[in-house]
Amino acid sequence: MKIFFIILGTVSLALGIIGIFVPLLPTTPFLLLSAALYFKGSKRLYDWLLNHKYLGAYIRNFREYRAIPLRAKIISVSLLWLTIGYCIIFMGLHIWIRIILGCVAIGVTWHILSFKTLK
Repeated sequence: MKIFFIILGTVSLALGIIGIFVPLLPTTPFLLLSAALYFKGSKRLYDWLLNHKYLGAYIRNFREYRAIPLRAKIISVSLLWLTIGYCIIFMGLHIWIRIILGCVAIGVTWHILSFKTLK
């Protein structure tokens, strides 16, 4: 089972890292899942992830404060709206797809902004 948890944790970690650059893919939930899976599979990987220079901060901030840094909020919401806005305006999509994309953008924005802002 430990190998299974390590593999799933690594997949979740990869998705979390991709989520840093892709607006609709959430980073923090995948990193939290990775930490939980690594905790069950490998103490060494769990400690590595929590002490990682960049990724560990996401996990520690969310676990301790249930908050997202202001910079991360601004970047994620901006990239989200730029990406979805481009798709809605320039991709020539059917009106229903545009409406769905708009609703997704509103929902994700609401979700991101619903968390406290870490100072």
